Amino acid sequence: MPLKNRILAEFLGTFLLVFGGCGSAVLAAAFPDVGIGLVGVSLAFGLTVLTMAYAVGRVSGGHFNPAVTVGLFTARRIPAADLLPYIVAQVVGAIAAAAVLLLIASGKPGYSLAVNGLAANGYGEHSPGGYSLLAGFVAEAVLTFFFLVIILGSTEKLAPHGFAPIAIGLALTLIHLISIPVTNTSVNPARSLGPAVFVGGWALTQLWLFWLAPLIGAVLAGLLYPMLASGTETYADADS
Repeated sequence: MPLKNRILAEFLGTFLLVFGGCGSAVLAAAFPDVGIGLVGVSLAFGLTVLTMAYAVGRVSGGHFNPAVTVGLFTARRIPAADLLPYIVAQVVGAIAAAAVLLLIASGKPGYSLAVNGLAANGYGEHSPGGYSLLAGFVAEAVLTFFFLVIILGSTEKLAPHGFAPIAIGLALTLIHLISIPVTNTSVNPARSLGPAVFVGGWALTQLWLFWLAPLIGAVLAGLLYPMLASGTETYADADS
């Protein structure tokens, strides 16, 4: 598949992930009487990945996340030449989605970016549950690690064909159910960057954690999973 097609697919997939996931948190989570709450937001993030993986996964592999791209590269599922173009497309898609979400959210009287935010990720006083930097770092690294293990396992040749997006989407839903109170859930550096660009201030200051921790978790999964599956036909025949 030509690189330009794959880049567009990654842009669109990341756009919907950020717009759908963060949008559900900003616009619908606390809507009076019928808000979707944390469970609804968790499902929204999972559904964006599930649906876009089916829609454009055959084009680009459906990463929509720099940590996923780095993890797959570490596991030797994708070539080094894809790293930078994919990550740039994901970052641009996330920022564009956050910009559109801000435009929509600003259409409600009384909306304040400083007060209502854009579902930016944070720790300490900016954690939804007041969790510490260490707690946030461990949660992001561990959950990204398992997210990559699920991605690597469900996309192997001998895994049930056509079901990987379901496993991956449900995994992301589970991750959000666990960690929204801790960090607002990132496990995706692009998802964190998009809202942080517009929130500014503390969101940009704390952004380093939401790049470093997910990348560490992804690299560890990319290193461990091939050892876990070594010597099996499943892993030997796997592709990206």
